[in-house]
Amino acid sequence: MDQKTILTMAMLVVASTAMFHGPIAYAGSKSCDVRVNNTREKLLECVTLDGVRQHQAALQAVADANGGNRQAGTSGYDASVDYVVDTLESAGYTPELHEFDFLFLPPSTLTQTAPTEIEHETGTFTGSGAGTGAGNVIPVDLNFADPASSTSGCLVSVAVYFTLDFSGPNDIALIQRGGCFFSEKAAIAQFFGAEAVVIMNNGRPGQTELIVSNAATFPDGSPSDLSIPVVGASYSSGVSLAQSGSTAFVDAPAVTQVTQVNVIAELPGANPDNIVMVGGHLDSVAAGPGVQDNGSANAAVLETAVQMAKVKPRNTVRFAWWGAEEAGLVGSSAYVLDLTPEERDRIALYLNFDMIGSPNHVFFVYDGDDSDGVGAGPGPAGSAEIEALFEEFYTQFGVPYKGTDFSGRSDYGPFIFFGIPAGGLFTGAEGIKTPGEAALWGGTAGDAYDPCYHLACDTFDNINLFALDVNSKAVAFATLQYAMNTESINGVRGKGNFKWPNPNEEAIME
Repeated sequence: MDQKTILTMAMLVVASTAMFHGPIAYAGSKSCDVRVNNTREKLLECVTLDGVRQHQAALQAVADANGGNRQAGTSGYDASVDYVVDTLESAGYTPELHEFDFLFLPPSTLTQTAPTEIEHETGTFTGSGAGTGAGNVIPVDLNFADPASSTSGCLVSVAVYFTLDFSGPNDIALIQRGGCFFSEKAAIAQFFGAEAVVIMNNGRPGQTELIVSNAATFPDGSPSDLSIPVVGASYSSGVSLAQSGSTAFVDAPAVTQVTQVNVIAELPGANPDNIVMVGGHLDSVAAGPGVQDNGSANAAVLETAVQMAKVKPRNTVRFAWWGAEEAGLVGSSAYVLDLTPEERDRIALYLNFDMIGSPNHVFFVYDGDDSDGVGAGPGPAGSAEIEALFEEFYTQFGVPYKGTDFSGRSDYGPFIFFGIPAGGLFTGAEGIKTPGEAALWGGTAGDAYDPCYHLACDTFDNINLFALDVNSKAVAFATLQYAMNTESINGVRGKGNFKWPNPNEEAIME
């Protein structure tokens, strides 16, 4: 699909959407397409919510034209790459495609064969084994009561397995979302003799559609080592499969190796040996368009690049859109590994943005100094200063914020592994909003930050516009800040008027 078609479809998406409420008020400027946005004020005026939303609409149009998703290894991802490349070229960049090998997971099958024959929508969980199975469906501690919360298949409920019979040749465990990691659910079912696993959504509000996610690793990062097929199902499909006497056919094909690409665009600086990297993953999961995960950050980074195209930075800025993140940080890992030690040493820092407009949002900043004392510990030296920059930005906007752990779940992982300072923003995924967080940021306590996380409903409408607006400007602000001065990170002096933080500096925005 060419860029003209994508843009036409994107405008239709925008036009069909009701007027939004709550963005930060900026007048914008007709001169944005011609002027040099080399100050904070100019850049933040030009990185508008409308501009970001147009990129999101284009990604929605890409998914609509390519089977409903932008998964790595599919035409939807290829069209996403084309859109980013065309947009960058129109702005004056010369983007490069960094190739890497990728193990692509073909579409899966879930067919109920009794008491009635139904073809259920499905997808294979990351980490699943390959294979087929046709046999009895055995429900595992399901809860269909209101609220439909469950610890189905979790270690805390493992006693249930001793009441179930998995001695047949092709028994299929039907497990409900909730209570523990998907990897734990699948591994326990495999241990007790299941030949296949179907994980259904739990039926809570916003958690009813097809669910497909990661079952490859346990919370401590160790592999789950699954050898049996693990596929997903919606809540309604699960209810159907849970009927007495249900049988089903499951097919999770083996992976195939394909070549995929990362998109890299560089804005040359006066110092080519001090590189500021900014990025996020471009791919979605198979279940949906991924316009929030990670189209929100894709759009913000792309609009920042477009509006900075005429800037002459002190440091070189390298923008990145990573492939196959949803398959295990494959694209970003390949990129960092392909660099020589000398090339990695030239990278002053990496800013990562992954899901920055969650509907039931919080404002999370990666905890670079480990001041929260949770999880993985501090980032490499310089990460604390990046955290402080974002915190000061939020303070200037009057927006509360909170730290979040460097858990390794996004594309900063390969960078911090090699000691490169990193930081970034995150508005929440499948985690549940607490009453305290609801008091700070509004929204609904007890619901997921993003109820459409890794689901088909992650569309253009799956967004909090205020969070997207604030964070898009945070992306732009931090990028320009470090494009001009990284002295606080690595001691390399830049432009004096871009020192930060400065308690005497006027507010960024009125």
